[in-house]
Amino acid sequence: MHAIFLLLLFSSFNPVKPNILPENVTGGSSGIGKCIAMECYKHGAFITLVARDEHKLVQAKKEVEKCAINDKQVVLCISVDVSKDYNQVESVIKQAQEKLGPVDMLVNCAGTSISGKFEEVEVDRFKKMMEVNYLGSVYPTRAVITTMKERRMGRIMFVSSQAGLIGLFGYTAYSPSKFALRGLAEALQMEMKPYNIYVTVAYPPDTDTPGFAEENKTKPLETKLISETAGVCQPEQVAKVVVKDAVQGNFSSSFGPDGYMLSALTCGMSPVTSITEGLQQIVTMGLFRTIALFYLGSFDSIVRRCMIQREQSKAADKRE
Repeated sequence: MHAIFLLLLFSSFNPVKPNILPENVTGGSSGIGKCIAMECYKHGAFITLVARDEHKLVQAKKEVEKCAINDKQVVLCISVDVSKDYNQVESVIKQAQEKLGPVDMLVNCAGTSISGKFEEVEVDRFKKMMEVNYLGSVYPTRAVITTMKERRMGRIMFVSSQAGLIGLFGYTAYSPSKFALRGLAEALQMEMKPYNIYVTVAYPPDTDTPGFAEENKTKPLETKLISETAGVCQPEQVAKVVVKDAVQGNFSSSFGPDGYMLSALTCGMSPVTSITEGLQQIVTMGLFRTIALFYLGSFDSIVRRCMIQREQSKAADKRE
């Protein structure tokens, strides 16, 4: 299991206008979170990086600062586990706002990943997934929402996963925690929209990050083969798309043709950003469902083939 705790708090961040705004990022010490921070810093944001590993935070701070566009920008780093103690998280964010001003955009990137067969995953890992991947986003969001409502402005981003749209072999602990973020985002968007606060939930595919590399070391063969049917994105690419969608107020942020198809196919009762988006989903639903059935058939075939090969290997070992 590889854990990355990242919270980004962006203060004075608004790429559309020339003035500088604040942003907070959880899980900003590496991977997608760090790249999101760098992307926003290029637009003049004041940034707070919140992560568990203090050493990684310091290194991330140096990399983000290289993207500055003026000498007034600030990168604040705070080391805390955003999934454990709400009061501590609230205190940390309060400190950040006292130093850099109210949060204009919160990016919840805190996350950890584990893959394995359901019966082989230790029971406490299921709890850990929910604590980090779900509560690690609930706590920071709860800490900033009141101020955003008072100011009648704000952006909140949840970084989920394509595994938060479809359950796959080996992700019985991981997928539910990422699915939970979507439910939170949908309910929160309905509550916050009257206050001019917009929620974005991102569904990145496999991305070339330290966490992904670590996960691959113990990933079941079936999961690896299924993952290989899609490509691996670079975190810089994901960051650009995520930031653009969040600034535009898009509820859903997907990546590539497969990501768009999966997001549209599973849209259900999710809010839409425009009438055009809704019409596109209506028109393409039947076609995408047809394509999805072929994908699912292929995934099932991979699982069956691996099972047969494993049983044949066991039988050969017994004969020897």
